[in-house]
Amino acid sequence: MSKIQGKVVVITGASSGIGEATAKLLASQGAHVVMGARRVERLAALASTIETEGGSVLFQQLDVTNIEQMQSIIRLAQTRFGQVDVIVNNAGVMPLSPLAALKIEEWNRMIDVNIRGVLHGIAAGLPIMREQQSGHIINLASIGAYAVSPTAAVYCATKYAVRAITEGLRQEVGADIRVTLVSPGVTQSELAEGISDDEARELMKTYRRDALPAFAIARAIAYAIEQPADVDVNELVVRPTAQLA
Repeated sequence: MSKIQGKVVVITGASSGIGEATAKLLASQGAHVVMGARRVERLAALASTIETEGGSVLFQQLDVTNIEQMQSIIRLAQTRFGQVDVIVNNAGVMPLSPLAALKIEEWNRMIDVNIRGVLHGIAAGLPIMREQQSGHIINLASIGAYAVSPTAAVYCATKYAVRAITEGLRQEVGADIRVTLVSPGVTQSELAEGISDDEARELMKTYRRDALPAFAIARAIAYAIEQPADVDVNELVVRPTAQLA
């Protein structure tokens, strides 16, 4: 039997990319998956696929910048399945641009989704996990949490923040709750489609030439979850073999 069997897992940003792949993989291993994203029609289609394959899944529309919506999806998981074992704070945006382009609305959107969204996931789930005296919070960062590159200053700043928040949480929660940071290298996803800056978009085409499939990151997330309760995988950096930086 899979060590993931029966675990209740909430995944944000589950309508595509890493979130979608993680939902499929964990459901196939027997988890009760609760998916959230803004594009509810995509969630419905994904849920139908998972159910057809015998998986257990619920979904709800979710904007992670809205704390009430985040609390609502956590309550849904707890009400339907009696507990919340894992929260995967995956939702993120990446509209890269040089700072001189002054795309302030895009900066604010990255701060709201990439940082505030993670904090909302923690705020909604941590009280339940403390009461249960068990749980696992997995935050998605990026290799951008370790080094800054041109056009990515604000994006990297948000991922450095996620890295710092995750480490602070790990130190604070004690022995009952596990905390993991997963930092993907170049991965196939829709993130680059949100880039409005011409220079950044062209740079990203070259940068993303060698990209991991989203399932590679899903497998890393599953690896962290399936460890025994007294084993906390704190940080995973997963790059394509060809990616040097």
